[in-house]
Amino acid sequence: MKEEQVVLVDQFDNPLGTMGKMEAHKKAVLHRAFSVFIMNNKGETMLQQRAMEKYHSPGLWTNTCCSHQREGESNIEAGKRRLKEEMGFEAELKELFSFVYKAPFDNGLTEHELDHVMIGFYEDDPLINTDEVMDWKWMKPEEVKQAMLDKPEEFTVWSRIIFDKFYDHFKEQKYIT
Repeated sequence: MKEEQVVLVDQFDNPLGTMGKMEAHKKAVLHRAFSVFIMNNKGETMLQQRAMEKYHSPGLWTNTCCSHQREGESNIEAGKRRLKEEMGFEAELKELFSFVYKAPFDNGLTEHELDHVMIGFYEDDPLINTDEVMDWKWMKPEEVKQAMLDKPEEFTVWSRIIFDKFYDHFKEQKYIT
């Protein structure tokens, strides 16, 4: 099977070509990524716990789903594809904001991503893909924020970075108090 390719970008999200996902993470090359947050009508966000077989950050809690866009795929198309692959459901998504971050891992890999953050709404239980996701739960954003302060080691590095921006956005939009 051919290795998944990531879209290399500059700081303004202009595409510069593609590279194998593992090579991009080994070389810490800036590439396009996305993160999806699913909310319900109770104001809770759906978190997933990454499967133990993941190549980095196994067993850690994170946002509903995240991955990389394929060449020629829009952010929304990519988010919907991966949401279906990981969590087993479909939802309409809206892009909120994007930002660049760089996070090295103990295994020699580095996430250096221009991350497009999206939101969607869903009310039912997911049908998780156990190759990707070990567990899931709904949590109020203020509970997630506190859990990240109390036990940051239980969450992915990127989810902690993103959540601060996500939380502030939701306070501004009056989704949370």
